[in-house]
Amino acid sequence: MPHATPSIAPSVWLHIGAGSFHRAHQAWYLHRLMASGDRRWSIALANIRDDATPLLDALAAQRGEYVLETVTPQGERRYETITSIQKIIPWDAELAALTAEGARPETRVISFTVTEAGYYLDNQFNLDRQNADIQADLRGGCRTIYGAVAQILQRRMQLNGDPVTLLNCDNLRHNGDRFRHGLMQFLQLRHEDALIDWLERRTRCPNTMVDRITPRPSPEVAIRVAEATGIEDRAPVMAESFIQWVIEDDFAAGRPALEQVGVELVASVLPYEEAKIRILNASHSCIAWAGTLIGQRFIHESTLTDAIRQMAYDYVTQDVIPCLTPSPIDLADYRDRVLERFGNPDIRDTNQRVAADGFSKIPGFIVPTLLECAQRGERPRATLMLPALFFVFLLRWHQGRLPYDYQDGMLDAPAAHRLFATDDPLAAYAADATLFGALGHDAEFAQLLRQAVTQVNRWLGE
Repeated sequence: MPHATPSIAPSVWLHIGAGSFHRAHQAWYLHRLMASGDRRWSIALANIRDDATPLLDALAAQRGEYVLETVTPQGERRYETITSIQKIIPWDAELAALTAEGARPETRVISFTVTEAGYYLDNQFNLDRQNADIQADLRGGCRTIYGAVAQILQRRMQLNGDPVTLLNCDNLRHNGDRFRHGLMQFLQLRHEDALIDWLERRTRCPNTMVDRITPRPSPEVAIRVAEATGIEDRAPVMAESFIQWVIEDDFAAGRPALEQVGVELVASVLPYEEAKIRILNASHSCIAWAGTLIGQRFIHESTLTDAIRQMAYDYVTQDVIPCLTPSPIDLADYRDRVLERFGNPDIRDTNQRVAADGFSKIPGFIVPTLLECAQRGERPRATLMLPALFFVFLLRWHQGRLPYDYQDGMLDAPAAHRLFATDDPLAAYAADATLFGALGHDAEFAQLLRQAVTQVNRWLGE
């Protein structure tokens, strides 16, 4: 596969999802490639929903440019003007402009960043066809990534039929495979037989692993940017200095020479994504839930709280590392670097941001370790602390005692409130198959989880 498309026309990388992570991660890599002199690719940026319109307007006024602030665990800050976003796609209710951009032959990669909940997958990783947004898109709408991509590909097939790569840039395990499976199910439900055939022949969906802690930018970021650079930036972004991107090298229509700027192009991302999801993402959630329960606001202060850090350390050391061994990665070193990154006081990432979407994170990030420990005959007491923390966190939500609004794309609020109205909410929680799969029928799991919740309550003094 050639590294760059053999074409005179510049190639476009269309990204859907105008959040901070894309601008601190994928756009940074493309910027570095352009800065090296390879200007064959640029980014067009769009959003499915209208919640990013002020940001898109600000970026359009700045010709797509913005300043990225990065900070090391030692507090060293760096400022860089990112120039890879060359086109801003204005939002419209029918996504007409986005669809037109995606259908252009120059658009050879369409990437997207969505939350775990944004895939609308059940615990068997099949499309949740009962979801209201999915139902709307099955009737021809474009509220979800499936509706939007289906509309783009339908137009592309009609206009030119050129191949295109669909590239996930998020934390879902096996993200390319699972997105493709969900999209296929979506198209089957819409009886789009011709598009299914075209999709199978003319697209690729490589799996990826992405990593860079990127909090929501606070107003202080723009102030620091102005002081350091003199630039009055209306759309700055900040992130930690660490960055990683691993992609399976399977592109349908060429790709940028990303390996020239530090991207790892591999045959399989599996060992990298397992380490990242189970060590980084799961411990991040553990720290956010625990920190919230003792009234802390920021990830770094929770990480630097001895009892919380020990919980995350024990979870990885006692259960995850044995599950993932052997690995091409030094897992103990990876654990230590992750905890160092989380403890960076200059990132000021919030527990609120990281605590979100627990109903997706429990089955996606945590249950695989529980299952594998059980298969080895081990009692994963350290891992059980994570769903125990989430149960107590959820109880606080039910009681209206969380210090912030909890956001979760998969939360069925009435059902969750009903759970806590039962005679034994913890038994109902442990039996929830959408969270725990087959473990929901395991009496020993329920007993061990009850012990873990008791341990959490004792730690909280309740």
